[in-house]
Amino acid sequence: MTPIFQLCDEYVFKAAQLDPVDAVYNGIKGDFGVATDYSPDGHAAREALIRDTLSRLAALDPTCEADRQAAAHLRERLEAMAAWHETGEPYRDLSAPFGLVSGVRDSIDLLPHGDDEQWRKVAAHLAAVPGMLAGWRRSLEEGLRRGLPAARRQALGAAEQAERYVGTHDDLVASYGDGPVAGELAEAAGAAHAGYAEIARYLREEYAPRAAERDAVGPERYAVAARLSLGDDIDLREAYAWGWAELDRIQAEMEREAEAVLPGATVDEAIAHLDETQVVTGPDAFHAWLKEQHERAIEELDGVVFDIPEPLRKIDVVLNPGSTSGAPYYTPPSEDLSRPGRTWWPLGGRERFTVWNELTTVFHEGVPGHHLQLGAAVVAGEKLSRYSRLSFVSGHGEGWALYAERLADELGWFTAPGTRLGMLAASALRAARVVIDIGVHLELPLPDGSAWTFEKACEVLRHRGRGEPHVIEPEVLRYFGWPAQAISYKLGERAWLEARAEASAKPGFDLKRWHTAALALGPIGLGGLREALARLS
Repeated sequence: MTPIFQLCDEYVFKAAQLDPVDAVYNGIKGDFGVATDYSPDGHAAREALIRDTLSRLAALDPTCEADRQAAAHLRERLEAMAAWHETGEPYRDLSAPFGLVSGVRDSIDLLPHGDDEQWRKVAAHLAAVPGMLAGWRRSLEEGLRRGLPAARRQALGAAEQAERYVGTHDDLVASYGDGPVAGELAEAAGAAHAGYAEIARYLREEYAPRAAERDAVGPERYAVAARLSLGDDIDLREAYAWGWAELDRIQAEMEREAEAVLPGATVDEAIAHLDETQVVTGPDAFHAWLKEQHERAIEELDGVVFDIPEPLRKIDVVLNPGSTSGAPYYTPPSEDLSRPGRTWWPLGGRERFTVWNELTTVFHEGVPGHHLQLGAAVVAGEKLSRYSRLSFVSGHGEGWALYAERLADELGWFTAPGTRLGMLAASALRAARVVIDIGVHLELPLPDGSAWTFEKACEVLRHRGRGEPHVIEPEVLRYFGWPAQAISYKLGERAWLEARAEASAKPGFDLKRWHTAALALGPIGLGGLREALARLS
């Protein structure tokens, strides 16, 4: 192992020790304890590790191309995280529906629970929840003392989310049965539920009255957030204008596709028709449909434009009735592949599930999207640094997943009624994210000159982004509280498509070979993506 690879390995290990919740989420092999310290001391320790690692990295010279690539990725990510610490973000790290509360809660579901010893660790993680949330509370209080308040809307959203989590571990505990750990599990789950209830009370009654009325983070904080999400510094005003133009382009294509669904119909009429006719009823039927689509994608893709490694030919499909996210998501396989990749599907209280617009998300979250991309990094072994195997750049990763949806269209997979319209509607939603996210946080005017509000953002997502009713408010709340993450999808897709167009213009281009080589690079910030992909052809 080269000194640079060794440093990457050391950083992963030390970071996991300082953040066991993140280690569970990323499937890092090892026992790192059960609790992340979210107090000011914990944040200071993580920042010190980042700066020490950067200092040590500066003293090392790459000895080969793999070294150069590993060093560049580690440096870019750590510099972006250091800037996040510099702006005081840990002391106002409050967002919903994806945020610290959901990260702590969802990490419990990712723990292995086969034998009694594993169940005891589950109980220990549950019992640690109140302490972790109390540490977070101390950081939020320190943020208020420093004049760094989070937005009131996020405080209230996270409070509502935490309240909904009360009781959500009961099904997990019940699944254990009446073995020797049952009492310990029940007591620990009760403690976790009490922790959620208390943090909800604090956020609503004590924090929210002192929080900021303003939702926008402003240009300085947004630039830092964009670098963290994209791995690049971009022209945000150009991206804002491009997002509106992309919305117009997609709208025109949707109008043509609506005609194919129902001759003479508008887009709204075609969607209403599909909502009535292309549905499955009940969670069990929805789960069966999802599993069938995941398996079909793997079967039809392998050997065509990808070679799928054997460990990645299995993917778990999980219904998540307790989630408040509104949108499906993916968790990667564990480092040792003992835990498979999983797609998670929030039910949102629904009994009827429209499938015409869900197929594209199967390809996004599963194959050829996140499961193939993140799984390829895990199975790469020592060809990639450990940090590259386990890290994620949203612009690279979400851009790839959106590219995967486009690829499925190119392969002719959207043949069932309305499914291609569903793909276009999903693309419209991602374009709407660009204009909402940048427009809100940089306080740019809409095309008609009006100002952004929460209600205006919901309206744009509903009418221009074609968002489903049950996702509108959770999605917009997410954009308001997680600046610059939402832009990573469309801007990442744009980077991938531009890179492929450049490569395909050269003689001898082979798509399967290009895909294999591209995924073998591991995660890369968008600032270095085109250059890295250009070297493949």
